[in-house]
Amino acid sequence: MPFHFEKKPSLVAYVTCGDPNLATTREIVLAAIREGADVIELGVPFSDPLADGPVIQRASERALKHGTSLDQILKLAAEIREHSQSVGLILFTYLNPILRMGLPKFCKVARHAGLDGILITDLPVEEADEYIREARANDLACIFLAAPTSTDQRLKRIAEVSSGFVYAVSRTGVTGARKQVSEDAQKLVRRLRRYTKLPIAVGFGISTSEQFADVGKYADAAVVGSAIVETIERNPGKEAASVGHFVKQLMADGKGANG
Repeated sequence: MPFHFEKKPSLVAYVTCGDPNLATTREIVLAAIREGADVIELGVPFSDPLADGPVIQRASERALKHGTSLDQILKLAAEIREHSQSVGLILFTYLNPILRMGLPKFCKVARHAGLDGILITDLPVEEADEYIREARANDLACIFLAAPTSTDQRLKRIAEVSSGFVYAVSRTGVTGARKQVSEDAQKLVRRLRRYTKLPIAVGFGISTSEQFADVGKYADAAVVGSAIVETIERNPGKEAASVGHFVKQLMADGKGANG
């Protein structure tokens, strides 16, 4: 499997592609990889991002204003892959852009671009058979979201069909930085461990090195999204350097807090 979560916690870094533009996204991603991000989530901007809070919504709006498309993001993935063979590379998207391209074609192009896996936020596991089939045929990991509200039966199903890692949502609601990570996250990881030996990444609301280190005590990886997107928003003209600095600090302080 392409995901190597050797250090705890490993960092899954999310960016909204095309914010502020695709060339800068590329530099931001390369800076995050240089500073130790283990997996990059390339976010496909979407006009109605139901799972995302205001920070990522604004980033999506900015990216869509200058026409960022799924095609362009797949090309960007290929460029990133040329620079780094070892980083895990996944696409974080809503279903509609994939359906417009066509599922079989999308999976072929995604694999050709060097992507390791796909996370479709609004595709329930119960309706994902065709996607799972096409993804597996193209050696792409299927990553699903597991929520604190998921029943045991649903968690078992997610564990059965997931590959790469399982994404545990730390709380109900949308993405966004929070002062503390919900206790629900730890309970959810414990429940998931009954059904899977795959690594578990916790996301939604992780924004500080303390939270990052805390997640490392019970999960394999932490997903940091809104805090990175906010760093980009606050540092026009210095996006890549600012994200590099943020990731470096997160990794150093997180390790320190974990002893």
